[in-house]
Amino acid sequence: MKDFLYTFVVIVFILTCSCKQQKDTEWIPIFNGNDLEGWSPKFTGEEYGKNYLNTFQAKDGKLIVSYDDYVNFDNKFGHIFYQEKLSKYRLRLEYRFVGELVAGAPSWAFKNSGIKYHTPHPSELPLDQTLLVAVEAQILGGDGKTERFTGNACTAGTHIEMNDSLITEHCTNSSYPAIDDTSWVKMELEVDGSDKIIHKINGKVVMEYSRPQFDDTDEFARELMEKGYPRIISEGYIALQGEGHPIEFRNIELLKLDE
Repeated sequence: MKDFLYTFVVIVFILTCSCKQQKDTEWIPIFNGNDLEGWSPKFTGEEYGKNYLNTFQAKDGKLIVSYDDYVNFDNKFGHIFYQEKLSKYRLRLEYRFVGELVAGAPSWAFKNSGIKYHTPHPSELPLDQTLLVAVEAQILGGDGKTERFTGNACTAGTHIEMNDSLITEHCTNSSYPAIDDTSWVKMELEVDGSDKIIHKINGKVVMEYSRPQFDDTDEFARELMEKGYPRIISEGYIALQGEGHPIEFRNIELLKLDE
């Protein structure tokens, strides 16, 4: 009987470890490479769901931010949102900047994009909102002349905490140099609710912080809190940015962590 119980316990242990290992490696593609199924756009001045001038495209396995049909940027800041609300997860993708800044875009938008996370649902956004109120894992490309970094933490209508200190600056730079050319860059975002957020570039941790929170001096952030959103932000939606410079994304994958 003892031998049977021992064998049973060993089998259960092996199966449990096997299942956990399998779960820990379940990266799920969330962009199919063929169309924008599961993703929805929102642009400044446009209704939710309208893909203004075909900015967001699926082509050759890539999610593309294209300005081929633009004459002028006209402050059409865009975001494309993944359909599922998330709290604890890892997101990884590859990106590269291509082409030139579209006419009329602000100069700071040169090779500038990002991953917004814990955002409100895009249907809740004001029609003319320019900067999406959420924390951003910023993506920057280099120009070969000035010192720039990628994988930064930027905030719009929000703050973060680092080393138990409240960070109110709009952007906090990493130490990872922005890539000048059109080579693909690997980026990963690890989000543990509000407890810990980690940015990785090409497998290297470049930024770590916690407690993303609404800035009560921001009008839209105050409106969200008045609607019942807690100050500390622990869940929401993922959005990729289109700020005026063409960019391509591929291999967009999600790994959900235990709640």
